[in-house]
Amino acid sequence: MLASPDLLAILPEILVVILVGVILLVDVLSKHSAKNLLGWMASGGLLLILIIKIVFLYPGDRQGYAWGEMIVVDAAAFFFQVLILIGAIITIVLTIDQKKFKISAEYYALLLISSIGMSFMAAASNLIMLYLAIETTSIPLYALAGFNKQDNKSVESGLKYLLFGAMTSAFMLYGFSFLYGFSGSTNLSVISKTLAGGSVPMGIGILILFLVVVGFGFKTSIVPFHFWAPDVYHGAPSPISGFLSTASKAAGFIVLMRFMLTVYPASLHNWVVIASVLAAVTMTVGNLLALVQKDLKRLLAYSSISHAGYILIGVAASTQLGIKSAMYYLLVYLFTNLAAFGIAAILEDATGSTEISKLTGLVKRSPWIAFAFLATILSLTGIPPFGGFISKFLVLAAGIQANLVWLVIVAIVNSFIGLYYYLGLLKLAFSNEGDLLEIHPKFSWKLAIGTCILAIVILGIFYTPWFQHLDLASVNLLTFN
Repeated sequence: MLASPDLLAILPEILVVILVGVILLVDVLSKHSAKNLLGWMASGGLLLILIIKIVFLYPGDRQGYAWGEMIVVDAAAFFFQVLILIGAIITIVLTIDQKKFKISAEYYALLLISSIGMSFMAAASNLIMLYLAIETTSIPLYALAGFNKQDNKSVESGLKYLLFGAMTSAFMLYGFSFLYGFSGSTNLSVISKTLAGGSVPMGIGILILFLVVVGFGFKTSIVPFHFWAPDVYHGAPSPISGFLSTASKAAGFIVLMRFMLTVYPASLHNWVVIASVLAAVTMTVGNLLALVQKDLKRLLAYSSISHAGYILIGVAASTQLGIKSAMYYLLVYLFTNLAAFGIAAILEDATGSTEISKLTGLVKRSPWIAFAFLATILSLTGIPPFGGFISKFLVLAAGIQANLVWLVIVAIVNSFIGLYYYLGLLKLAFSNEGDLLEIHPKFSWKLAIGTCILAIVILGIFYTPWFQHLDLASVNLLTFN
């Protein structure tokens, strides 16, 4: 008989599996007219699961294992699991009134299954669990990226995502096999002690590091493992693009941080150097390539790459402030980028395109969407009072505290580059030119985007209590061993 702590550790995931079954059953039994209810069922069910998790399953300062030390139960895993649930809920609500592609029960089922995988990624403390979680996350996302079968770009994006994802997973699995071969265990803590004991030759250690970073870098779209992101984000359905750039990225970063701080603590200095260089290159490449984009979704894709670089500053700092700031950045970025891709979805639904030129005169066609777009872009730029400002300020402060002044300077320069192309979008949106075709956003779009805007305002103005709540989570990551 399973112990109750083991069941409680995965209760939200069990409930999501039940929700998947209910949605598929309702789809089979209902008539076509009831199809629109599936999205509200999925989002409402996830919201209920989220409430149950927050109210009854917060671990507090307890830190332990479950399922034979396959997963860890701590505040860090809790934070990222909540983040993933929120991202899935908003993504589903953004999808409900989409007319660009045919929505089915399978769409929601795939999204929910992927969320389960991300949740286990956040809690994995074993290589086997980590790999299974990554594949459970990735396989549904391959299908979702190419879900719009009537659009060749969507099919192409799904195929590219599958091929690149399979390749990087092979690299990562090869690295895992080395770790198991040298340590005789798949437990992260045991592997850490083996590496710290010096029994692994330096050359092999560097090779293992490279192989693992390839896999994690792909998930977080860090340069030079970013090559898939622009095409996939551009071709995938807009809500899925937002989900990939936020929840999937957050899952990748929790794995990266837990792996870095757990498996390689004795080589932390080398990690700091590697993460710092990757942060600088990722910020710069993402922003420079965003400057020349003509499509809003491709611009947001390169913007997403640059933001991965800013998050890496906190990771590179490897201090409590650094880890907290990276986590807070991911929280703010979740709401900001989901709003951005939600607006891209509305633009695509109204005009049939996501070309940047279609933004022209947006304020005349839909003042509500225009001002939501204003708040979103100002947050992405890092301008107060929105959450993007305080989150960027915190990662820069962490960089200065960790004596990474050169990296902070690079980040500030890149922020000005980002300011240029972000304000270019606002100039078009608030111009007096453009066609007079009015845009009437559906209720579900207003609900999802309005929630995101409210969140980035609250996280920007009243950041102190939210930031302090990350104390335990950051300590858990730093003291996992």
